[in-house]
Amino acid sequence: MGFDTSAADRWFEHYRPGDAYLFGPIEVTEQEIIAFARRYDPQSFHIDPQTAATGPYGCVIASGWMTAALMMRLLVDDFLPSRAGLAAPGCDELRWLHPVRPGDSLWLRVTVLSARLSRSKPDRGIVSFRMEGENQDKTAVYSAIATGIFLRKPTAA
Repeated sequence: MGFDTSAADRWFEHYRPGDAYLFGPIEVTEQEIIAFARRYDPQSFHIDPQTAATGPYGCVIASGWMTAALMMRLLVDDFLPSRAGLAAPGCDELRWLHPVRPGDSLWLRVTVLSARLSRSKPDRGIVSFRMEGENQDKTAVYSAIATGIFLRKPTAA
């Protein structure tokens, strides 16, 4: 299921509890895994194919932070409103559930958990949503619950 409107035309009112969306895929390459890890998470099983080949995963695996960044890319490209998005006060229950490997294709399922109007600022609402990432085999690789603050449609404020 996708949105009926473009990201530029989406407002708080477009996010209804219970609605679920699936986005992707996004491809993962060994080169990207190593480049990300060299800069941000230089553990041997992320950056050294020879060492990783003899380890418990059999190859380099993506940093959990890279997995989160890939999920964020899908979230920004496909779920978040481009004009009405104001901020994200945080993320809860972040989990890396299964190693992401070179050659994986990742998908992101987003389910709206709640949507409520702000008590202090009537021009906006607060949306809570569950994110679930999975690979091409439908193996869960990532999960988190996030909150976003979105502007209401100007005519609804």
